[in-house]
Amino acid sequence: MGKKKVLSEKDLHEMVLPSKNDVLGVVQKMLGFDRTMVKCQDGNVGVCRIRGKMKRRTWIREGDIVLVSPWDFQSEERGEIFWRYTQNRVEELRQKGIQKIE
Repeated sequence: MGKKKVLSEKDLHEMVLPSKNDVLGVVQKMLGFDRTMVKCQDGNVGVCRIRGKMKRRTWIREGDIVLVSPWDFQSEERGEIFWRYTQNRVEELRQKGIQKIE
């Protein structure tokens, strides 16, 4: 077997929508290692950790729209990034009325 090789983000066909516990956010600042400062859709700004599996496969930059799962404790300040949306997917979110942050 092996890893699925994706040559371009245009080849990705799946799209993850936020569930009731998840929040959309914009990456404001890269803090180093696997941490980022994210401004969430609910108005909170906090430190979010990039999930380990995602850290090795996906580049996250400032200004990217990401899906954050808040921690059970410190939910206002901490969370985990588990999905990054491409520009095409962000446009789809806007058309569906889900993405309202800038």
